[in-house]
Amino acid sequence: MNSQVETAGESRGRWIAFAAAFVAVLGLADAVYLTVHHYTATPVPCSIFEGCETVLTSLYAEFAGIPTAAFGALAYFVAFSLAILAAYENRTAWKLFGVQVVIMAAVTCWLIYLQAFVIGAFCQFCLLSAITTFLLLLLFAISKVKRAQF
Repeated sequence: MNSQVETAGESRGRWIAFAAAFVAVLGLADAVYLTVHHYTATPVPCSIFEGCETVLTSLYAEFAGIPTAAFGALAYFVAFSLAILAAYENRTAWKLFGVQVVIMAAVTCWLIYLQAFVIGAFCQFCLLSAITTFLLLLLFAISKVKRAQF
C-alpha cells in the first residue's frame, strides 16, 4: 500500500514537472520573440495595450547593453531544463527549479512595478511573461503542497 502512495505521488510530481516544462517553453518563446524584435528594431504588434513600444524602448528594456528579454529567455531555458530533469526524478533539479522560479518571480514583480509606476505603460508580451512566471511558481508551490500531504 505504501509503495502505491509513493508511486502515485511520483506520478503527480512527474506531471507537474512536465507541465512546468511546457509553461517554460511558452515563456521562452515569448522572450525570444521580444529579443528578436529588440535586435531587429521592429515594433511589436500591440493589440491589448498601447504601451508596448514605450516599455520595450525604455531605459529598462536593456541591462548592460543586453535586452531584458534575453535574460528572460535564458531564465526560461534554465527553468525548462530543470523541469525536464525533475520529470525524470532528479530531485535536486526540482529544488533548483524552485529557487529559479522564486528569483524569476521577484524580478517579474520589479518589472511590473517599473511598468506601472515608472514607465507608466504596459506591454502585453511582458505581462504574458509575468503570467507565465507566476504559473511556474504556482506549479512549484502545488508540488510542495501535494508532497506535504503524503
